[in-house]
This record gives sequence, C-alpha cells and structure tokens, in this order.
Amino acid sequence: MSKLSGKVAIVTGGSKGIGAGIALRLAADGAQVVVNFSSNAADAELVVQKITAAGGKAVALRADLSQPAQIAPLIEATLQAFGRLDILVNNAGVYQGDTLDTITAESFDRHFHLNVRGLLLTTQAAARVMAAGAVIVNISSGLAHSPYPMVHVYCATKGAVDTLTRSLALELGPRQIRVVGIAPGFTKTEGNAESAKGMDEFFIGKTPLGRVGLPADIAAAVSFAVSGDAGWVTGCTLDVAGGMVF
Repeated sequence: MSKLSGKVAIVTGGSKGIGAGIALRLAADGAQVVVNFSSNAADAELVVQKITAAGGKAVALRADLSQPAQIAPLIEATLQAFGRLDILVNNAGVYQGDTLDTITAESFDRHFHLNVRGLLLTTQAAARVMAAGAVIVNISSGLAHSPYPMVHVYCATKGAVDTLTRSLALELGPRQIRVVGIAPGFTKTEGNAESAKGMDEFFIGKTPLGRVGLPADIAAAVSFAVSGDAGWVTGCTLDVAGGMVF
C-alpha cells in the first residue's frame, strides 16, 4: 500500500515549478491531490492529467489566495471532491526583486498578501476541517535566514513564514496536527528560468553537493514531512538546499 493511500492533499500554487513537483510526488505516494492555481488553468490541468495517467486522482481548483474571500471556497470544494483534507502544502507565493530605492507599497502588499496572509488564512480554513494526524507544510526559503539586499520584501515574507511554522505548530500540536517548514535553496523552475539565466555556475559554486536543486528534490522532502516517518517532527523548518547558503 502507498504510504499516503487514503489521504487528501491540497498543494497551493500547484500548477508549475516546485508546486507541480510536490503535487506529482504526493499523488505517486497515493494521495488524492487538489492542484490549486490562481490564473493558469492549462498548466494545472496538465499536472492533473499526468497524475491521472499514472493511475492517481486529482482535480484542479482555482483560487487566488491573496484574496481572502476565495480561500474558504477552495477548502469547501476540496471536501466536495474528496470528502476530507489531511495535508495542506502552502506553496503559493510571489517573488519580485527590489532594492531600498525601488520598493513600493504595492509590491509590499503583493508579497505579504499572498506569501504571509494567504498562507495563514488558508491554514486557518484548512485546520477547521482537519483531524488528528493531519500535516501542514509551509514552503519557505533559504533567504529567510540568509537574505539578499535585492529582495528585501520577499526575504521578509519568508522570515514570517518560518515564525508562523513555529507558532502554528504550538497551537495545533495538542490536536495532533503537525506543521513543518521546508526551505529550498536555489531550485531551477520555469518561473526563474529567465531571472536566473546564466547563474547556474554561481549557485553551484555555493552548493556543497555541486548542482542546482530541482522540484523533485523539494517534493521528496515534502513527501517525508507528511509521512509517518516524520511523525515526531513539527514546528521546525528543514533546509533542503544541498548545503547551500545564499
């Protein structure tokens, strides 16, 4: 029997990149998966098709988690589709470069409304329907504790995510719901193919294991975090970066 057989998972921002990798891995582990997306239905449906072609079960559900009114309907639609919710992977996020001179109030709000407020309110809605044994995974970043000056606001959001991982674990622990953070290093995805173009060697030089990360690397860590093997792990953020420090 697959280790997540009978479990239902939501992967926010699951239509591409790290989110898509996580959705595919959880489905391969036996979970029924909700692939959440905010705008690109075609990419989300492609992930669903890959899952179903491999014998799994998945649906794509639209919700922009920076909009609070769209969060509860996502949880309700998940229950309608699969009848329960056992795993929430808070992966949806926005990344935009900035400097002290270029930061704007609009950019600040765009980052915090999705990366922090969206994560927290989605967790709130999910926890209301979760039972003992459920797991929440927050996708953080190595930039939370090793920030770069050209991405001030993004780094700040991920520092907040790490704090929430700890505080949520303290509140949900008595209900036997675990909260685990996963902090990727540089991970090559469609989303950063242009912004990080030509920088592979730079990142490899900072990574002891000598290569860039892939979505499958992050997905493998999430697979561990939501499994019974991680049953004594909560309230912490695991670095999944090949030893890289930004």
